[in-house]
Amino acid sequence: MRNIITTLGLIVLLAGHANADDGLISTKSHYTVDETLERLEFVVKKKGLTVFARIDHAAGANKVGQELRPTRLLFFGNPNIGTLLMQSNQVAGIDLPMKALAWEDDSGQVWLTYNTAKYLASRHKIEDREAVVDKMTGALEKFTSYATQLEKTAP
Repeated sequence: MRNIITTLGLIVLLAGHANADDGLISTKSHYTVDETLERLEFVVKKKGLTVFARIDHAAGANKVGQELRPTRLLFFGNPNIGTLLMQSNQVAGIDLPMKALAWEDDSGQVWLTYNTAKYLASRHKIEDREAVVDKMTGALEKFTSYATQLEKTAP
């Protein structure tokens, strides 16, 4: 019985965290949508990255008389890193800078979702920047962990 419960718990955790087929990572947040995005923005700026834009999809929906649960997008990146990917395949610029979506599901749970660096490299057939992709992967994991988890200090 314990093995079944453990297995089911692992399946639920993995299903809620990542879907390898679409390259997305979704992490549950302990904060509101606004707080999650503010924490993410804080940590990326602290690490010297540029915040390029914020988009409030719910506000956009409201302007046209429609409803949408809180859904906000943050564009951020480091031109020193992103340029390397675009030098390998300039079309990668369609997916750069990186972005993260903070959103609330129909049960009120807040999530932070982003494309993995490995997915972007695979999508654009970038095979000569493994170290860059690994660096991006580690940074994204740290940033999203800080933005969503009950941690006291930024990485």
